Amino acid sequence: MRSTHTPWLTRSLGAIAVVAAIGLPLSASALVSGDLAIELLVNNEPSREYHARGTTYVEARRGAEYSLRLSNRSGIRVAVALAVDGLNSIDAKTTSAATAAKWVLDPWETITIDGWQTSQEAARRFVFTTEPESYGAWLGRTDNLGVIEAVVFRERPLAREFAGGSKGSDEAADGAKREQQGAAPMAQSEKRSAADAPSPLHAATGIGRRVDHQVRRVELELEPEPSSRVRIRYEYRPQLVALGVLPASPFPDPLERREQARGFSDSGFCPDPGGWR
Repeated sequence: MRSTHTPWLTRSLGAIAVVAAIGLPLSASALVSGDLAIELLVNNEPSREYHARGTTYVEARRGAEYSLRLSNRSGIRVAVALAVDGLNSIDAKTTSAATAAKWVLDPWETITIDGWQTSQEAARRFVFTTEPESYGAWLGRTDNLGVIEAVVFRERPLAREFAGGSKGSDEAADGAKREQQGAAPMAQSEKRSAADAPSPLHAATGIGRRVDHQVRRVELELEPEPSSRVRIRYEYRPQLVALGVLPASPFPDPLERREQARGFSDSGFCPDPGGWR
């Protein structure tokens, strides 16, 4: 049985949430970057990933619930800032990765995040929907729909934490400051794009049914710089075809087929379907 744990304000890098291991093996399609492997699961099966245009894509399935499986590939405890559509999966805030609430993974640990953490006891499922029906649209933040990003920070070794006096906290504060400075242009672009109408043709993540997901708070001291960063773009199939990520369907367009329809043919009589009815 999986147990999870909610955020606690750390001394240097913000809130941290921790979850316990599931111990599931990685699939062959897992996206790996440094300390982290991530998989997008639909019906508990990893989604196929497509690499094109310098980006990793997955196909969104309209109305389907999905989960994100995170695996720590190192022997060091790590904290993962996980954002869906630009919203932190723990508190739905839009911040820098350094100051974000994070999921904590022990060495070699695997966890599965099923949805938005809405309380200390529960989450609500990630579900593929359209931009107007997304959680981001409900919150009024639609600048980063269609993206999943995970940023990994390693735990600071205790020897370094105490040997340098206040140096560790100063380094962490500097790292957080750099992340915040990098996030400033994003906040401005959010304002610029606020008037853009969400598109009903494009995929985004909604907030689905409630599921049990208990959490507890921990305090953790982290390295100031991230060790790994993973970004996944998701789109519905027509958009993946338009981007050139997937080939066009070998089957004729239903609309084109209907345009070729005629009312009469040279057949003499109506065919008898036999035992069909």
